[in-house]
Amino acid sequence: MTDVFQNYSSGRDDAPMPPPSRSALDAEAVKLAYRRWAKVYDVVFGGVSRFGRLRAVEAVNGLPGSDVLEVGVGTGLALPHYKTSKSITGIDLSSDMLDRARERVRVGGHSNVRSLLEMDAEETSFEDNSFDIAVAMFVASVVPHPRKLLRELKRVVRPGGYILFVNHFLAPGGVRGSVEHAMARASRSLGWHPDFAMEALLPPEDMVRAYMQPVPPLGLFTLVTLENLPSD
Repeated sequence: MTDVFQNYSSGRDDAPMPPPSRSALDAEAVKLAYRRWAKVYDVVFGGVSRFGRLRAVEAVNGLPGSDVLEVGVGTGLALPHYKTSKSITGIDLSSDMLDRARERVRVGGHSNVRSLLEMDAEETSFEDNSFDIAVAMFVASVVPHPRKLLRELKRVVRPGGYILFVNHFLAPGGVRGSVEHAMARASRSLGWHPDFAMEALLPPEDMVRAYMQPVPPLGLFTLVTLENLPSD
């Protein structure tokens, strides 16, 4: 995989960040939305997100390193699918979602899940270089400042580790692009924004070296893999 990671700059603390997306959501809006969705999330979203979630876990399972941070762990749908050799820490902004994730771990006996914590993904309390891998599933289009999320994950993942995103990204045009722009008006109710462009997450130097894979259904989601190389 290393042949696709070229000309990468991991980003210094003083590097500029773009303003939040036009449809960016604040933390309270996210909490409110997912409080409404928590009880029915698995039924409503579990199916359509299944392929992207399983593809992301498959990628994590195939990477070196054992300490994994799952950002936006939600109700814990991905947790049963990690190899037992992977030690999982999950974080989420929604306490309602985390309650369901903890119950899933308890019932399933997933002993490789180290902890499930209520935490802001843009500003975690982890030490630098705490993890070998960080994976954010369907989170980039939820956080208020996607570039800040990326920079935080670069901080907590050790040099040589990996950062993965699976997310829906705005279509460049056509009917799907028009529909996604129209749906953006409902962003606060949905808890995510359909008009989320990949450029809002990845700066140009990361765009050119990111390994991207479309995933089902119909390529609706994209799996993005970045190697976290040392800063200059």
